Amino acid sequence: MDVGALFLKAAAYAAQFRHSPGDRPQRPLRDYSQAFTAFSEELPEHGSSAGDVLDTLVDKAEPGLHMPTGPRFFGWVMGGSHPVGVAADFLTSAWGQNTGNHVVAPSAAAVEAVCARWLLDLLDLPRDSSVGFVTGATMANFTCLAAARGAVLRVVGWDADSQGLFGAPQITVVIGDDAHTTIFSALQFLGLGHDRVLRVATDDQGRMVPEAFAEAFRSIDGPSIAILQAGQINTGDCDAFAKLIPIAKSHGAWVHVDGAFGLWAQASPEKRNLTAGVGLADSWATDGHKWLQTPYDCGYAIVRDELAHRRAMSIAASYLPLVAQGERDPSHYVPELSRRARGFPTWSMIKHLGRDGIAALIDRNCEAAFVFGGRLAKEPGIEIVNSVVLNQVIVRFGTDMSADDADTATRRTIARLQQDGTAFAAGALWRKRQVMRLSFSNYQTDAAQADISAQAVINAYRNVTQQNGPA
Repeated sequence: MDVGALFLKAAAYAAQFRHSPGDRPQRPLRDYSQAFTAFSEELPEHGSSAGDVLDTLVDKAEPGLHMPTGPRFFGWVMGGSHPVGVAADFLTSAWGQNTGNHVVAPSAAAVEAVCARWLLDLLDLPRDSSVGFVTGATMANFTCLAAARGAVLRVVGWDADSQGLFGAPQITVVIGDDAHTTIFSALQFLGLGHDRVLRVATDDQGRMVPEAFAEAFRSIDGPSIAILQAGQINTGDCDAFAKLIPIAKSHGAWVHVDGAFGLWAQASPEKRNLTAGVGLADSWATDGHKWLQTPYDCGYAIVRDELAHRRAMSIAASYLPLVAQGERDPSHYVPELSRRARGFPTWSMIKHLGRDGIAALIDRNCEAAFVFGGRLAKEPGIEIVNSVVLNQVIVRFGTDMSADDADTATRRTIARLQQDGTAFAAGALWRKRQVMRLSFSNYQTDAAQADISAQAVINAYRNVTQQNGPA
């Protein structure tokens, strides 16, 4: 096998896919059933050449790929996988390093240690915090809450890491009504239960109401964990950290912040007012594959108490090397022993953009969201439901109709926009009503792209009302 030719061929295919992504429909050309049919065949009895495998893979896969790499893809909070991060990820795969510990992969371990320091500086979090490099915010939340579980039980004399939860004192989890679903998944995985929580009322932007938060804590007797949010998935707004965290701390609670994308407001001088006080918390979860634009499989679990973090995650075995004094073992901060070297694309993106470039990218996306919302708000029958304070916009159509007819008009507008392909957005429920939700989180998306996208949405709505009537 000519490895050089094979890798060059893969790189050529990758470059071809990334060339002018805005010129193509911002949606797949095949749905799941069509993609399944394209791939479906009996188990191969004989092998194929490496080049033929790549050719066939590209032919079968690309029509069923979304375009989060495009400048007008707003379906979910997805970064654009910046070419610099992708190139570093190519090398990461080619190098084949298992970042289980610092002896197996010295460079991979070292780059994580440096990136951990950079991330704490960028996000202005306590500089002695520990950072685990995980798959994404789901596992970051899980990791941080595992540290929280052990820490709050240790205060009352119970070692959950060695004894589990059988017979343990009850932990009360305080959480907002509009928390992201992955938080509930993490609670489920940790044995804390996705329904066994104390829910707190939220306002019209999904932020916890401070008075209700304080009232919830007055009813708690025993260990507790409070889960706050930086970047509500629909509205983009943030909890009032400066008010809420002192309340929780006065009751001895561990405070965790789910900041998958919103925590990056800390990196923008223009937006960090939204996250004022967030550094008072005990742990934070965020993604690199959102606003840092790394490729997927990149998230960060950040914990103020390094010992609590390490106690919850350390893996020990006789065949694993011991860590020398002052060295950081990557496996002590994540649930996995075998994993890819996520530090390389992280290092590459921070090195490429720098502090000012990251801030500019965030501000550019937020400005695009504001421009988009302003354009749509001028169109009769269209309502911007949230206050556009960050990068999220939720839109409702047919506001001159009944609520049920407006739901129908909104669904039809989403379908029409997706069919057109100029831009891509998806739907969601907000306060039990249908909305179109858009997330501005791609390094290529600016005010000009937002203007094109806004016109595409307006055209889709006009088409729906002209062809179908109000319902």
